[in-house]
Amino acid sequence: MQAVLALEDGTLYYGRAFGAGGENWGEVVFNTGMTGYEGVLTDPSYCGQIVVMTYPLVGNYGINSEDFESRGSFVRGFVVREVCDRPSNWKAAGTLAEFLANEGVIGLAGVDTRALTRRLRTKGTMRGIISTKTSDPETLIEKARSCPDFSAQDFIPTVATKEIVRYDGGDPVVALIDLGAKQNIVRCLQRRGCTVVVFPPDSLPADILALDPAGVVISNGPGDPVRAVSAIAAVRELAGKKPLFGICLGHQVLALALGARTYKLKFGHRGSNHPVKDLATGKVYISSHNHGFSVAEESLGPAGLVITHRSLNDGTVEGFRHRELPVMAVQYHPEAGPGPHDSEYLFDEFLELIGREGN
Repeated sequence: MQAVLALEDGTLYYGRAFGAGGENWGEVVFNTGMTGYEGVLTDPSYCGQIVVMTYPLVGNYGINSEDFESRGSFVRGFVVREVCDRPSNWKAAGTLAEFLANEGVIGLAGVDTRALTRRLRTKGTMRGIISTKTSDPETLIEKARSCPDFSAQDFIPTVATKEIVRYDGGDPVVALIDLGAKQNIVRCLQRRGCTVVVFPPDSLPADILALDPAGVVISNGPGDPVRAVSAIAAVRELAGKKPLFGICLGHQVLALALGARTYKLKFGHRGSNHPVKDLATGKVYISSHNHGFSVAEESLGPAGLVITHRSLNDGTVEGFRHRELPVMAVQYHPEAGPGPHDSEYLFDEFLELIGREGN
């Protein structure tokens, strides 16, 4: 079956459909990771997006639920150069095509993903329609142009927990505000002896403080950070009362809660091979990224924040601390999944911060 991706600029990319059939819209973005498509597909931060993989061969190790980062897939479409229909992996429980079909995600193979990525890098992320209904391409282009603006959408309620969930692990107890959290955040904290209590994104500060956690983590998640109104208000009230650690969207929410500003990047950072410099040590870490927004550097100082990490690709802010309060945040993913484990030391630094505040 033929399928097509129509971009709002009028460009059409034809290929072979795999996975589900039908039609869906989303913001078209690209990921530069060479492996880890299972984690990408189940990362809630991709909700509302059509993901283009720049690595040419995808699906060769099949699908294994042990590598999932959430209960399923939230992507709107998945575009690859070549899809492997016969994976080789003793852990595989099925093929990529089977997984996408079960999740209702349209896949598109046979596309020149290098050319598509170059277009997105040049013109920026665009709205698009992925469809197996290819008889009227001009109509698809018009649909792409009339799609809702990505920043106008609130995707957090779609991906976040609706109830409090507890993951036992020992002391200390850490609260996790779920804006679309990857499961590996919980795993990383549990490996360090923490009990993790996950709260819905609209939880009241009083409910979180009633737990008396040693610290609070604000998770990753999808969409424009200014849409996380409840979380911003809650974090503003929690600041100074508990040590805080923001990850990705949580980094942006923390910044907004403390008075800084955010803005949309031209095409964002998505992949598992992004170099980030820790300004305190001078060390460079290869890290996993998935974000389309960034914190405005000039707004940090008036908010009492100092830069701790910087992207070596484009110089954008990748981390900050507060001058006085026990607050730290990074724009990228120390829990990776997929990606390198280089930055897991940040969880250790958070626990050290908790220890200092508890003494």
